[in-house]
Amino acid sequence: METAGRASVAGRTRASRPSRGDRAPSRGDRALRRWLADSTPVAAGGRAILLQIADPVVGAGVRRHSDFACRPQQRLAHTLMFVYAVVIGTERDTAVAAAFVDRAHRTVAGADEVDRQRWVAATLFDSARDAHALFGDPLSADDAERVLAAYAPIATALRVPADGWFASVTAFDAYWERTLPTLRVTDDARGIVRDLLHPRFAPLWVRAAMPLVRVVTVGMLPEALRRQYGFPWGPRERRRFRRVVRLVRGLRALVPGWVLRLPGPLLLRAMHRTAARYAHRT
Repeated sequence: METAGRASVAGRTRASRPSRGDRAPSRGDRALRRWLADSTPVAAGGRAILLQIADPVVGAGVRRHSDFACRPQQRLAHTLMFVYAVVIGTERDTAVAAAFVDRAHRTVAGADEVDRQRWVAATLFDSARDAHALFGDPLSADDAERVLAAYAPIATALRVPADGWFASVTAFDAYWERTLPTLRVTDDARGIVRDLLHPRFAPLWVRAAMPLVRVVTVGMLPEALRRQYGFPWGPRERRRFRRVVRLVRGLRALVPGWVLRLPGPLLLRAMHRTAARYAHRT
């Protein structure tokens, strides 16, 4: 399998902290690009959303300005499109993704607050890092620094100033530990979680996958946040989580690397088709 676990991404090029216009990683940095294109973080998509909406401002915005109840899987798909476009896509991909975000945030109170958007970007990096560690492809310390730098354009695309991202994993981890205790799960967040984890209008295949999604999402949450959401987490839930993790690890080990990297290009094509439909309507 062609993953960073077998071909370290460290040491090939010196990572810098990119600004909005920079592309990171470089085109020649194939090992890092393969790691970033790997779809393993999809398994942590629900975790990222639950972390994001635990910020009351973000939770209120999502609850009041989206059709989450009807299409909860769409927010995850749009988030993944945005991440792939900005991290591994072209300049055109990034521009299209940023335009979608700007349009979505136009009427949302607090959506452009730097602290809110920094938190959203931080949940994406931390969830990707955790997913790879949990499912069998952990980052070395050097590689974590490079991946953190590669995620900087996500923050700048969300209008976080270039110097508002993190210069090191140590700085990121300190920010993470400071921020987690400030989160507060509101009724808005709980309503979103009901729609996300128990979708009533999702396609049948989505609903069929939800028992596994719920186990992984709840199991990956920080303990304090899991308690705030009111999720049960006793011996039975922990055993179930461990079984699911072993299953996903085993399946991931059998899947060729190119298959793990396939969702990215497919989502980017879907993003451009959606953009073309919007352009045709206007």
